Amino acid sequence: MGVPRWMLLLVLLLACVEPGKPESHEESQESDLKNITDIKLLSRPCGHRMDIRPLIVGGVESVRGRWPWQASLRRKASHLCGGSLLNHRWVLTAAHCFRKIIDLEKWTVQFGQLTSKPSLWNIEAYFSQYRVEDIIVNPKATMMFNDLALVRLASSVTYNKYIQPICVQSSTSMFQHSPDCWVTGWGVLQENMRTLPPPYHLREAQVTILNNSRCRELFKIPSRSIISDDMVCAGAENGSVDSCGGDSGGPLVCNMDGLWYQTGIVSWGEGCGCPKRPGVYTNVSQHYNWIETLMILSGMPRPNWTPWLLFLALPWAPLLRPA
Repeated sequence: MGVPRWMLLLVLLLACVEPGKPESHEESQESDLKNITDIKLLSRPCGHRMDIRPLIVGGVESVRGRWPWQASLRRKASHLCGGSLLNHRWVLTAAHCFRKIIDLEKWTVQFGQLTSKPSLWNIEAYFSQYRVEDIIVNPKATMMFNDLALVRLASSVTYNKYIQPICVQSSTSMFQHSPDCWVTGWGVLQENMRTLPPPYHLREAQVTILNNSRCRELFKIPSRSIISDDMVCAGAENGSVDSCGGDSGGPLVCNMDGLWYQTGIVSWGEGCGCPKRPGVYTNVSQHYNWIETLMILSGMPRPNWTPWLLFLALPWAPLLRPA
């Protein structure tokens, strides 16, 4: 007499269950909450910083903790691009920072430091540097358009007074001509410089966000650059403040009711600090859905289809029985 099919099914299902300690109801809730926190884009609190009074052309050196979401994307231990911390596992930056082959093991992300070259003896800097698990470039990215990428960290970032996430929202039109928008980075101070001079401190500059109609007028003659809705222009029409080489990927942020929101990502420009040539930034709000969807999908657990495949195979079992 053969083994009943229901018993065979039970054995197969039990064989697919991974052994381990049963998870209590409290542990399950805690795990679910952690996953939601890791993947939710607008996790609260965000956009807070310490009340500190104090590549950026025409800016000044910043103070540690003033821009706690600022990230330094480092390749082979050297600063290459800026970025911004969205939550415990995700960093937003520019796609053009990854034009070459993406070797994940060569990338790290540094948080909470004022200098782009922390000392080897700086233990705190060592523990606030995170390995990269994945780099996801926007599939529509070109040299100028859709210039953004997401970096997933290999471990969860620990928040403190020097490390906090920035807020992001689906519309930032209210920040046009806002007097309280800032760009930050470790970029060079003028176009013909190769590197930021010692002590390599983060710099900040207050900028004005121009509406795209005005920006298109400024770039119209003699430039052939195209300003799309995917872009935000910011700076000063006289060229007194601007971003420059080394600032790429860094955040353009604005204050509203005491909270800071990321409006743009440092993308490109015609020169640095040139009159009637403001800096051009990726419009974050235009990509809000892509960012949030990608973070949620990447944070979802992968289903185990093995039990269902075995269940579907059961009707064929009698045919495979040896004579």
